[in-house]
Amino acid sequence: MTDQKQPLRYQDAGVDIAAGDALVDAIKPHAKSTARAGMMGGLGGFGGLFDLKAAGFSDPILVAATDGVGTKLKLAEQTGLHYGLGIDLVAMCANDLLAQGALPLFFLDYFATGKLDPKVAEEIVAGIADGCRQAGAGLIGGETAEMPDHYAPGSYDLAGFCVGAAERGQMLDPSMVMAGDQVIALPSSGVHSNGFSLVRKLIERAGAALDAPAPYDQSVSLAESLMAPTRIYTSQVQKALQIGGLHGLAHITGGGLVENPPRCYEAGLSLRLDMATYEMPALFSWMKDEAAIDFHELARTFNCGIGALLFVAADTADTLLSSLRDAGEAAWLAGIVEERGTNQAVIFDNMPAHLS
Repeated sequence: MTDQKQPLRYQDAGVDIAAGDALVDAIKPHAKSTARAGMMGGLGGFGGLFDLKAAGFSDPILVAATDGVGTKLKLAEQTGLHYGLGIDLVAMCANDLLAQGALPLFFLDYFATGKLDPKVAEEIVAGIADGCRQAGAGLIGGETAEMPDHYAPGSYDLAGFCVGAAERGQMLDPSMVMAGDQVIALPSSGVHSNGFSLVRKLIERAGAALDAPAPYDQSVSLAESLMAPTRIYTSQVQKALQIGGLHGLAHITGGGLVENPPRCYEAGLSLRLDMATYEMPALFSWMKDEAAIDFHELARTFNCGIGALLFVAADTADTLLSSLRDAGEAAWLAGIVEERGTNQAVIFDNMPAHLS
């Protein structure tokens, strides 16, 4: 006689299909809250659908972007602050589309974990839906992958995929930026979602407690300050496109203020940023001091309080700046584009003594 084998189910291997199905049902209202013109159907199909004609486009160029949130994930695991990562995920993709003059249309997410925690997963998707509403994008689908033994207990990974569009002939291009263009800065909300491997090293070096008040701001915990979600600049770019004269947009992500602006203009030009036009947030001064680095190194890693730069024709810059401020945006005129000559691609003028 032979021993009868016991039935082996997928759940015995660590994958709970029922929990995944329950999560899909739980997140459907979040996806529905992102409804916009062009969305078709709902979650649960083999693919998401979108109708460009219904969205109001006649001859569109599609633009796609994909990104993640980096090791900010590790701080989320430590702090239990997961919601903002969903906004970060959308922001990192949507802002990249905006930098090409395309408006976000729809978004899909990928969430992978070793053991599905429905509460955490729903919190993240709720954040994604919030980000989609801010970006003007519909959440039309996604994937939840439960992969036992591949991820450590309590850990997960995120990726996002966003598609936007611009009418043919209306996209931004480096050739559009010219000497004399004015540069308007839009503030960041903090670190956003780049440089967190260094941030985590700084926390370790400083011996700072994440649940204690931030060393530079006693009104919030260090965790709340560092985990502040990335800003999404759709409404500001829409306003700039409506007013006219927008020649370029730099989304200040990895590479900071040193490497991102030159992606918006050609090699013969430089951006001259006037550092006296704003006060760098104390968070970045704290990180500079803890890392014992000079400003240039700080500025090629972090946004230093500037989340985006708008390159605008000189004759429309004042109108756009006034319109942004009237809408509640704390924008400011930060610099000008000039012929490069022997200068660097980005020149930092009027550097405060404590930063130089």
